[in-house]
Amino acid sequence: MSVEKEKKADIVTVANAAHVSPATVSRFFNRPELVKLATRKKIDSAVKRLGYIRNRAAQTIHGIRSGTIGLLVPTINNTIFAEVIQAFSDEVGEKGFTILLGTHNYDDKREYNILRKFLEHRVDGVALVGLYHSEEVYRLIENQKTPAVSLWNFEPTSRITCLGTNNYNVGRTIAQHVLAGGHRNIATLFPPLVGNDRATARADGIFETLKPAGVVPNNRDRLETLYSVSSAKAVVANYLNSGARPDAIICGNDVLALGAIYAAQSCGLKVPNDIAVTGIGDFKGSKDVEPGITTVRIPANTIGKLAGNALVTFIMSPEIQLENQNCVSELIVRASCW
Repeated sequence: MSVEKEKKADIVTVANAAHVSPATVSRFFNRPELVKLATRKKIDSAVKRLGYIRNRAAQTIHGIRSGTIGLLVPTINNTIFAEVIQAFSDEVGEKGFTILLGTHNYDDKREYNILRKFLEHRVDGVALVGLYHSEEVYRLIENQKTPAVSLWNFEPTSRITCLGTNNYNVGRTIAQHVLAGGHRNIATLFPPLVGNDRATARADGIFETLKPAGVVPNNRDRLETLYSVSSAKAVVANYLNSGARPDAIICGNDVLALGAIYAAQSCGLKVPNDIAVTGIGDFKGSKDVEPGITTVRIPANTIGKLAGNALVTFIMSPEIQLENQNCVSELIVRASCW
């Protein structure tokens, strides 16, 4: 015997179950402060009992916000990105928004395709990481008049509102510290720079600070690795086992610095007595390794909160002109490079 499949609950079903009008149910979702507490409780009970889900797409056709924000990040493997994602999500969540998260792995075409999907799902706004995006991405945002912010990098001439740190200055800060320690035979360790504006800006700041001091690392001393402790350890160990003996290794982030420290120790070298190592970011745990990592702190939590607040403000009040915000970084000196 066949059983007719039950219809999916709609707003009328909820209204009948709660003994109110469909208009009251709609008001419950869109302007709950206008609905009496006792009535809200009845509607909420009916919604949960029936498993009702609003059709956000249909709402947005009629000019009602979807309550969602698209956040596009390069990767979630980076621990500091996880921190900024959480701070951003918490901030917009407090204001009634939910995030849709997409990762593009530094692929411009993939970033564009995900952004299109976000906009097809009628997100109320989007947040991008970094400042280097394809012209197609910028054009899509501008043509659709989508509220948008960029987080992580600061650049006064940014095409969209940005909230972040000046990564060029971050690179200068760590290079100045290494030079001040008397180091002149210096190697660098970075992830691939193509498509990564954060790493590129840091590298530019480092090399342009080292050059006036007469320090110009050659190709052999400019190491490149994938973003992982194990990969960084393998690359640096191979470099040191080839006979290289730099005074210091400046790393593009703390994850790579941790791999470099492990590599030096596996080669019988003491950090910082035989070789100094620095990072960038001040990830959770950077102070707890032995030795603690000298680094430049990127205020990920602050950046995430500011970006979330700015984007929601833009969504709610499009006429407001948002300003770029520079979140100041801080040199943190620990035992890996005094």
